[in-house]
Amino acid sequence: MAGSAQPPTATGGDGPDGGSLAGDGEAFGDRSLSQGLSVLVGLALCVTMLGLGCAVELGQLGQQLRRPMGLLLALLGQFVAMPLLAFLLALIFALDEVAAVAVLLCGCCPGGNLSNLMSVLVDGDMNLSIIMTASSTLLALFLMPLCLWIYSRHWINTALVQLLPLGAVSLTLGSTLLPIGLGVLIRYRHPRAADLLVKISLWSLLVTLVILFILTGTMLGPDLMAHIPASVYAIAVLMPLAGYALGYGLATVFKMPPHCRRTVSLETGCQNVQLCTAILKLTFPPELIGSMYMFPLLYALFQSAEAGLFVLIYKMYGRDSYKQDTLGEEEDTDISYKKLKEEEVADTSYGTVTTAECNSVQMEPTQTAL
Repeated sequence: MAGSAQPPTATGGDGPDGGSLAGDGEAFGDRSLSQGLSVLVGLALCVTMLGLGCAVELGQLGQQLRRPMGLLLALLGQFVAMPLLAFLLALIFALDEVAAVAVLLCGCCPGGNLSNLMSVLVDGDMNLSIIMTASSTLLALFLMPLCLWIYSRHWINTALVQLLPLGAVSLTLGSTLLPIGLGVLIRYRHPRAADLLVKISLWSLLVTLVILFILTGTMLGPDLMAHIPASVYAIAVLMPLAGYALGYGLATVFKMPPHCRRTVSLETGCQNVQLCTAILKLTFPPELIGSMYMFPLLYALFQSAEAGLFVLIYKMYGRDSYKQDTLGEEEDTDISYKKLKEEEVADTSYGTVTTAECNSVQMEPTQTAL
């Protein structure tokens, strides 16, 4: 669909920092490197989705279908809060259509498996984390193209948005179902192998990011970072941070316990950057998207750094305060119990018998000590 676009018409307007963003596509003239990069991105996406499937247990899915809190939070966080946040940031920073599409695409992506690891480090709810990641990935099949179509209407008069390959996006999303299903089957049949594959998928995220930066630097040359406007860097810093805050606020509205709030916060801010990179690289011609397919890599860099800072702060301060809160709750329970015993109506025994008058018997109550 996008292959029929003419490169000259997709140069777009200049970014707020000057210079055409799409024009950098000429740097992708080395077809062998570009094809190698596409293969790497596709393989990384398959490994990520396989690891996601291996983390899902059928029993957990059954519980969530009966009480779909994780599904609801994934829906609100990933396909209401984050797309709207990406759209507002693109407007505030006056991005051109190329950068705006990259930012919107990242904002419309489902949650990434980095959040599963981070949830463990902050003593979060691992089951909730996995269910939210899996639910948002499945919901993305329908909601991601819809959100992308809705929020890209602001740039509808540009060639890139008019030729937006929503069909190719949906096809890429659909192709993730096979590795996810295979991962679920491996978890069901071979749990130990599934645990190993989950670890491999997490490490593949780091390795893929490093290799992508190296290959992209080779194609774009020493001025790689100069091709990207400062406003895009600012969004890459602010967007995950705001996502973490929105997720925590969302969990607070639903009156979830502290460990679940931390989990929802990380799930909302951590996007599936492998999927975003794959869609930008595999469905958009390089002469159209230019260097903007680097945005999800920048997002991954800053979302990891900010999540790491989140974990560090929790390890230094949050864990102790959480223990104190737990201890305080236990002391309150103790005090309440003692108070209840003090205010309890005393039992009486009628063991003392006195005779006040003839032919009458009076029972004198005696208080029993507690």
